[in-house]
Amino acid sequence: MANLDIELITPSLRPQYQAMLDRNPGQTEFHQAVHEVLISLEPLVGKKPEYTDLAILDRVIEPERQIMFRVPWADDAGNVHVNRGFRIEFNSALGPYKGGLRFHPSVNLSIIKFLGFEQIFKNALTGLPIGGGKGGSDFDPKGRSDAEIMRFCQSFMTELQRHIGPDTDVPAGDIGVGGREIGYLFGQYKRIRNRFDAGVLTGKGLTWGGSQVRTEATGYGLVFFAQEMLAAAGTSFEGRTCVVSGSGNVAIYAIEKLQQLGAKVLACSDSSGYVVDENGIDVALLKDVKEVRRGRIADYAAERSSARVVTDGSIWDVPCDVALPCATQNELHQDDARTLVKNGVILVAEGANMPTTPEAIDVLQGAGVLYAPGKASNAGGVATSALEMQQNSGRTSWTFDVAEKRLHEIMVDIHRQCLDTAAEYGKPGDYVAGANLAGFIKVADAMVAHGLI
Repeated sequence: MANLDIELITPSLRPQYQAMLDRNPGQTEFHQAVHEVLISLEPLVGKKPEYTDLAILDRVIEPERQIMFRVPWADDAGNVHVNRGFRIEFNSALGPYKGGLRFHPSVNLSIIKFLGFEQIFKNALTGLPIGGGKGGSDFDPKGRSDAEIMRFCQSFMTELQRHIGPDTDVPAGDIGVGGREIGYLFGQYKRIRNRFDAGVLTGKGLTWGGSQVRTEATGYGLVFFAQEMLAAAGTSFEGRTCVVSGSGNVAIYAIEKLQQLGAKVLACSDSSGYVVDENGIDVALLKDVKEVRRGRIADYAAERSSARVVTDGSIWDVPCDVALPCATQNELHQDDARTLVKNGVILVAEGANMPTTPEAIDVLQGAGVLYAPGKASNAGGVATSALEMQQNSGRTSWTFDVAEKRLHEIMVDIHRQCLDTAAEYGKPGDYVAGANLAGFIKVADAMVAHGLI
């Protein structure tokens, strides 16, 4: 478990943190997300009295709405299953709630709340008019037929459709929810509502309202952000060795963009282990294995003579210049960080949400490693989702080049915000402080303007 010492939080903010703990017992991931943000807010204490007068922090921590519902569905053999569905509509100060749906057996209220809380500030950093929310279910799509997944998605959307809309709450995909699932969810929404609200979901197919670059956006955006970090330090990706955890959407397209920028990606992973490829990951083969065949990382190694599979240890044992954790929360631990530092890592940027434990962050920052939190470095996905909403509103579509250019501009601007805000509040070069402060200030100022609601 992460070290969430209340003493690390400035004294004037401890009552809010303690109240959150008391009201949300057992929600460890949510506690961790709140703790990380509150540590960064010390420079604001006393400088923004209106935040205290209107209890902004107390209100940011408490979701505007928490929805939990049952999802009954039948498998191909006719057996009935009951899963639990969630949607946390956390904060709408900047726009309609926006955030993905995660289908994974680990999903519970704590995980959805931590993801939704992170989403508030991530979305604020994009500069686009979107609030923060998150949702999902403890349904496991792995090993299920297309027909079973369709029936589950239809049951899930039958309840969720009551709470969403293009100007209210706009879900997207996340772990376990890709183009197939978005299609089934959208079809059921359209069937029940009897209208084609293209902007109600993002991550749609290109022929029915989707955006170019949405599939690539989180991975590409992560690399664009890391590229800016390296440039600020006077270097680049050219000739660098990289390790990317995961082998889903984010990891695949991060690997693709890294290679386009001259880096060599040595390793990637899934829940069964990791693969090391000394010649560099063959991204075309990886896409075929993971996206087309829905196979395991061992299937990649079986077809690649330069690759080997490792089923024990940690992917972070592989020496590299750049490490991009793109799998899941709390995957990079203190010992992993020490190994990375010992092996000469110069940059760690998060492609997943909260993949680095607080103790590991301390090790990385203490060693002078460039470190970027996911709310800044992986914001490209939700940014391009908001651009998809923009195209849907105008009933138009952009070319790949136009959409990628906008994504790149947004990631460059997020990097600038992080560094400028960190410097303004006495934390030069601290991307964690910069991201948390910049995102929080945008949301808080909007909440002040809206009054006590």
